[in-house]
Formats: sequence, structure tokens, C-alpha cells
Amino acid sequence: MPASLHLLVVRSSVDSKIENDWNDWYDRKHLPEIAQCPGFMGGSRYISVDEHGRHRYLAIYEIADPNALMSKEFTERRGWGPFSGLVEYESRVYSLINAPIGSDR
Repeated sequence: MPASLHLLVVRSSVDSKIENDWNDWYDRKHLPEIAQCPGFMGGSRYISVDEHGRHRYLAIYEIADPNALMSKEFTERRGWGPFSGLVEYESRVYSLINAPIGSDR
């Protein structure tokens, strides 16, 4: 499958006291719900450990079009659910500006 032309990228971190519960919720509930929204083609998560041993997370959702973020389903499901107010995050939409190296696009 070719790479998506648009990505929703969410960088986040949480307090280590709630991290296990947050990861469980994110992996089992949030990621699947968001990935099933109209215009979303899938999603995946990554983790990085900074120089102080803190975990930083990155979620990448492939979307058909930035307008996917306007759907009723996404609007209802976005946010941090039971962890509202406890997550530091930044989200952005990125659009492809050139074909990936080695691609036929």
C-alpha cells in the first residue's frame, strides 16, 4: 500500500504514575477508535526515552485528507478520555510534499 499523503502526528507524555494505565487505554481503546474514523487509514504508536529516562510518545495516523479531522466520529472520540488534563501533547497534520525515495509516485 502506498504511503498516505497526509498524517496526523500527536506527540505526548504523561506522568509515570499513570503511564501504564494511560498506555493500556490508548492501545486498547483510543487508537482503535480513532483509526476507525472516516478518512483514517490506520494508526501506530512509538516510544522514545529522553536523556532523563522519561518516556515520550508519538502517534501517527494516516489520513486520506485533513478534513477527516472534521468528521462527527473524530470530533466525538478525540481527546484524552479519563486522562483529560493529565497529558502534555502537541498535534499537527503533515502533508506529503514529494514522493518517497524509491517510490513510483
